[in-house]
Amino acid sequence: MKKLLVTGSSGLIGSEVCLYFADQGYEIHGLDNNQRAIFFGSQGDTRWNQKRLETSIRSFTHHELDLRNRQGISDLIKSLKPDALVHTAAQPSHDRAAAIPFDDFDTNAVGTLNLLEAVRQHCPESTFVHMSTNKVYGDAPNSIKMKELDTRWDYDDDFYLNGIAESFTIDQSKHSLFGASKVAADVMVQEYGRYFGIPTACLRGGCLTGPNHSGVELHGFLSYLIKCNLEGKTYNIYGYKGKQVRDNIHSLDVARFIDSFIKAPRIAQVYNLGGGKDNTCSILEAFSLAEEISGEKMQYTYVDKNREGDHICYYSDLRKMKEHYPEWDITKSLKDTFVEIIDSWKLRMK
Repeated sequence: MKKLLVTGSSGLIGSEVCLYFADQGYEIHGLDNNQRAIFFGSQGDTRWNQKRLETSIRSFTHHELDLRNRQGISDLIKSLKPDALVHTAAQPSHDRAAAIPFDDFDTNAVGTLNLLEAVRQHCPESTFVHMSTNKVYGDAPNSIKMKELDTRWDYDDDFYLNGIAESFTIDQSKHSLFGASKVAADVMVQEYGRYFGIPTACLRGGCLTGPNHSGVELHGFLSYLIKCNLEGKTYNIYGYKGKQVRDNIHSLDVARFIDSFIKAPRIAQVYNLGGGKDNTCSILEAFSLAEEISGEKMQYTYVDKNREGDHICYYSDLRKMKEHYPEWDITKSLKDTFVEIIDSWKLRMK
């Protein structure tokens, strides 16, 4: 039986990957120490998801280990020698990073290096998939010519008709400290591929979402927005008139692409993994869709100051992904995703 090691296994993408690959017949090993509860408090706690995996997957083994524990990581990978490693663990908030810069960098950059070096030492033939982020582009996408529409911003340049491609610059822009730590990890994953020949991929995620997200204000856009809608809690819009746009991809479609890559791995590849233009929405548009499905009125306030380094408009150009893996495509629409998140929060709120 093939072995898969998933870091951040109790998070949104990590748990989806565990479940998906268990169905493919893999022996699943999850690495998680519930660090989100430290970063975000009790609302970020993911122990419920760990328990779900332990009861749902017969071949699941949980490893309570911090990415920053270099010797522990090396020992684990030496003992397991997984066929593939999917690295989803991170300090995930660009807002939170400024308050905890050492924790952020040590987790995102050094933790990734710990994993890469352990793989190089003990199982260099293993496929290494890294969940990066579109924040590696910093605020450079804001330099694209924009047009303001009734409920959203959009690109006003035909070159970006399909969105942001992987060739877009990551240099000379404001990233946030989180973006900078993820750039360091992203480039290191590429380098271990090119320099040592390890099959690696950096998946620069847009808004990764789905029903098993523990969304909080500083991380998890749609999950947190929908939670506010259902609870009647006030949602804070930060700048850009609430017209800032994101592309949203369901965690299942993320897992499906990871499966495609592991089945036919390449060396040092980078992919912009998002919902693409068809799965975009602004905050205002997300309010409307949430209200339509839940029947609850959205409560919100407007703060006339955008988050540092925040994108005005961002959506992923999916053409490289589809060219390399033509069997893959988006299967979950934006509305499907909203319905699943709403249903999931209703169950958890009981």
